[in-house]
Amino acid sequence: MGMVRAVRGAIQIESNDREAILSGVTELVAQVMERNRLTTDDVISVIFTATPDLTAEFPALAARKLGFHNVPLICASEIDVPDALPRVVRLMAHVEVDVPREQIQHVYLRGAVALRVDIAQ
Repeated sequence: MGMVRAVRGAIQIESNDREAILSGVTELVAQVMERNRLTTDDVISVIFTATPDLTAEFPALAARKLGFHNVPLICASEIDVPDALPRVVRLMAHVEVDVPREQIQHVYLRGAVALRVDIAQ
């Protein structure tokens, strides 16, 4: 049996457009899964947040379209910090894996790389 680990990720979306949100979140989720060699059976749950300027679609819909049918997903609004990077979807996935915490690959894409230069892969 594996250990429970949390995987972080974020992506900056081009615009508050349904297709842009779905495309960006699909890219983010696919990269998190690929880089950590995960299947949906390894995923316990995923929390998505979107900055308040992204309202055209729920980020979780992209994960559902990727096959996350039996994985609990939730979306929330990120806090509206002045001068924060705009149009960002973040995720925190809880997964069951057989790797040490330091081998987890956190994924920051596009402009979101600036959020966590310390851990972006």
